[in-house]
Amino acid sequence: MDACRGTRGASLREQDDAVYLNFMKTHTCYDAIPTSCKLVVFDIKLQVKKAFFALVANGLRAAPLWDSKQQRFVGMLTITDFINILHRYYKSPLVQIYELENHRIETWRDVYLQYSNHFLISVSPKASLFDAIYSLLKNKIHRLPVIDPESGNVLHILTHKRILKFLHIFGCTVPKPQFVHKPIQELGIGTFRNVATIAHTASVYDALAMFVERRVSALPVVDDQGKVVALYSRFDVINLAAQKSYNDLDMSMQEAVRRRSCFVEGVMKCYADETLDVIVDRIVKAEVHRLVLVDRGDMVRGIISLSDLLQGMVLAPAGIDSLLS
Repeated sequence: MDACRGTRGASLREQDDAVYLNFMKTHTCYDAIPTSCKLVVFDIKLQVKKAFFALVANGLRAAPLWDSKQQRFVGMLTITDFINILHRYYKSPLVQIYELENHRIETWRDVYLQYSNHFLISVSPKASLFDAIYSLLKNKIHRLPVIDPESGNVLHILTHKRILKFLHIFGCTVPKPQFVHKPIQELGIGTFRNVATIAHTASVYDALAMFVERRVSALPVVDDQGKVVALYSRFDVINLAAQKSYNDLDMSMQEAVRRRSCFVEGVMKCYADETLDVIVDRIVKAEVHRLVLVDRGDMVRGIISLSDLLQGMVLAPAGIDSLLS
């Protein structure tokens, strides 16, 4: 009798843990596409510099790439490309970055693809959101084009942010699993060891090097006491294109943060004893991609990203070990 109760209890817990997993499996990528959204496509013959300026002008982080010879989409141009170009070719404020000024997208791809096997990873609008999450995390990408298999057109660029927002809006149709009421650190959702931070006196070039070498998407900026004072993300780097200040990567992080066009005082934070439910609500409402986990003295203790949340809420209950390491 007790054994039966134990088995039944374990089965109920598994069902409870799988609420978000099942939600994602029963909704398609098409369901998560907004009614109206902006999409820009670049031909690979376009100059790299003009492409990045176009991203800035349209407030976008990435664009699909079209090869007119092959008559198909061949990849994505993202802020990561901008960072890699600056990191690879920057020498000093006195030397113009020729490659950024003159390269076409196809030239940069020829250079970059020598060191990488990048190809276009996409998803069908009929694929489940679970499949999209798995593809995003497995391939360590932040943007997944939704391509209509019949027309070959890109319908939308799906992101972690859009998927989590969709869950936040429509997840009320399903009961909340018990684990959302547990503290974030107890659940082990997030990065708590070897957290990459950068001193406010370090240069922007130092930050680019950390983005490339540590493969992180954001860096908590800390003061002389080690307290977090700002967050500098990959997206902030595009401000260098907006302000045409990418030839001065020797400027300090303090100055770079001050120059941001969308400068916001402080940084979005959370604490280890706050519940997953509170964390998700905060990150979605603030429309940010991560929270800095701090102690009561504002010392950095971890990072909670959208990838971490989707891994912990959707893939872990499916028995899929972390794809983020």
